[in-house]
Amino acid sequence: MRFQDAARDGRAVVYGAIQADPLVLRAATLLADATPGQRLLARAVMNGETTDPTDWMTTFPTLFAASVDATERARSEAILATSLQVADRGDEVRNQVRGAIVEALTAALLARRVGEAAVRRERRILFDGVRAEIHPYDVTVERPGDAEAHDCKWGARGIGADVLLQLDDARVHADEEGERLKVALVVFDAARSCRVRLDRQTVPHEGIELVTLETLGRLASGTS
Repeated sequence: MRFQDAARDGRAVVYGAIQADPLVLRAATLLADATPGQRLLARAVMNGETTDPTDWMTTFPTLFAASVDATERARSEAILATSLQVADRGDEVRNQVRGAIVEALTAALLARRVGEAAVRRERRILFDGVRAEIHPYDVTVERPGDAEAHDCKWGARGIGADVLLQLDDARVHADEEGERLKVALVVFDAARSCRVRLDRQTVPHEGIELVTLETLGRLASGTS
């Protein structure tokens, strides 16, 4: 088993510009230290239903009440402001920005556990005698004997047979080569929505870890 950079085709170049957007890094940095409630706020706001900050402060009163710790309130305000900037993008760009934020957040949390040097983005995994997947994995942890592959999705609707098959195939091929490869699907959505979507899939997914909005912290802690 070995890792390889993804081809720099047109899609990669365009998406690379999205990934490099300062807004993506700012959002990921804020969300890395956010509470589950603050992450739920970010998801709701970035969906773009309304861009009136007052509406959101009313919807999430426990994050903005005067009794809330000043540091936590300041983070909630920063998350709200940043999320509104994402929501203000056009539909197509917003979708790409949100996906890039989930990837950057996943990479940041993993780096806290394994170190930045071990975390890579947009990498393919190669196995002897097996045709390589065209699409790279969003985030990988590349450590001898303890590798990981993570695919990242903004919402439960992104859970489909293609991504599940790619993750499961990698896990199976690694096992055949006597390598340890943990595979996970990181979805910035509620666990219930993800489970409903996952239960509708008929392809193998028992060996794939599901990380949701409520359990993002396990990326940094390594707990199951």
